[in-house]
Amino acid sequence: MRTCVSIAVGALIPLCMIDQRVSSLALQERQSPLALVEEFRSSVVFWRQFDIGKKIVGLQSTEVFSLLEPWLKHEDRHIRGNVGFVFAALGDQRGFVVIAAILEDQSDRPEGQGISGGRWSLKGQIRADRYYAVHLLGELRHARGVDFLLPLLTDEEVNYKAAWALGEIGDSRAIAPLIDALRDSKALMRTAAIHGLEKLRAKHALPYLRALLNDRELPSAGDQVSVADTARAAILKLEREP
Repeated sequence: MRTCVSIAVGALIPLCMIDQRVSSLALQERQSPLALVEEFRSSVVFWRQFDIGKKIVGLQSTEVFSLLEPWLKHEDRHIRGNVGFVFAALGDQRGFVVIAAILEDQSDRPEGQGISGGRWSLKGQIRADRYYAVHLLGELRHARGVDFLLPLLTDEEVNYKAAWALGEIGDSRAIAPLIDALRDSKALMRTAAIHGLEKLRAKHALPYLRALLNDRELPSAGDQVSVADTARAAILKLEREP
């Protein structure tokens, strides 16, 4: 048990209370919007910057907009997307506009983040930037993202990531399109659609999932679990749903 020692400062004040107040003030100072924005701007790794962005959102302070607004046009689309995430999560529609624009952007750009290994190419950078934009829509978990994601279920570059994002958002409008995606020619997309339907608790997808129980093909990336085994696990979980 912690012992409090009292000191006289006009009245008796326990030292432990002073310690708690000092610690609380120090924490508030470290997590002030301006301090976090400075940390955000100085970060050079997009995923670390994203974590800082989530802390900024947690403070629910729109005073950061004026400081971050110039970066809504940052040449690195991963950084631009992170800023868009902060704006969108704090209710500013410019954030969604920026992220949606990255999905459609095929323009020339310098080397940016998101490419793992191999030689840089413009096509590869565009693919990585679009993939990250889809990821950000999933992280936002906002129904508005569904309108941007549904058309991507037929886009072979990012369709499997779009299926994941739709599962994260949890909007029932995605159920029918994800059921259609169970017939995709790629095992990676079929397993992604299964996971999305599982997240959406789509019990009426059960007959379509059972039809995959003999599909032994493995996805080209991610966990090397067959379509059949992925479907079986989803079926067991959905059958337990009330």
